[in-house]
Amino acid sequence: MITIRNERLNDTEAREALLDRAFGAARCAKAAERLREGRLPADGLSLIAEDGNCVVGTVRLWHIVAGPARPALLLGPLAVDEAWRGRGIGADLMRRASGAAQEVGHSAILLVGDAPYYARFGYSGEKTGALWMPGPYERDRLLGLELIPGALDRARGLIGAAGARAPRPDFATLIAGLARADTAAARAA
Repeated sequence: MITIRNERLNDTEAREALLDRAFGAARCAKAAERLREGRLPADGLSLIAEDGNCVVGTVRLWHIVAGPARPALLLGPLAVDEAWRGRGIGADLMRRASGAAQEVGHSAILLVGDAPYYARFGYSGEKTGALWMPGPYERDRLLGLELIPGALDRARGLIGAAGARAPRPDFATLIAGLARADTAAARAA
C-alpha cells in the first residue's frame, strides 16, 4: 500500500538515489537546481511516497521570489520510481503538495515542466511570460499556479532563491565524516 507522508531526515539517501535514477546526473545542471542550491525546502512541504519502507516517490517545495518582493514556491523535483509509475503516485504527490502549501497560506507555486502533464493540476504559462530563471531553461516550460487568485498578476523579473540556507558543515565535521566512511569501507573489505 502506498502512503504519502512528510519527508524525514532519514529519507535523504533513498530520496537522492530515487532522483539519480529518475533524472541522472543532468538533474544537477538544471536552472531550477540553482534556486534550490544551498537552501532548505519549505517547512512541511517535502513529501515522500512509500510502499512499506521503500521510498517510491518524492516532491519538494522551495521558497523563491517571482520577481521583486513577490514570494512564491518552486515545486520540484517530482519523481516516481519507474517500477511504480502509472499508479497515480505523482498526481497524488502534486495534489498533496499544492494543498499543503495552500493550507499554510502560500500564494503561488512555479515549476519547470511539461505543460500537458501539469495543466491538470491548474498550472499554466499564462502569467509567467515576464519572469525568467537564472541559467538556461525552456521558457514554455515555466508554469505557475495561483493558490490565491491574482497572486501572479503582473509578475515580472528574475526568479530568485529565498528561504533558509542549508547549514554548512565545518571542516572538522567533513573530515570526521570522511574518516567514518574510510573506517566503514575498511571493515567491509
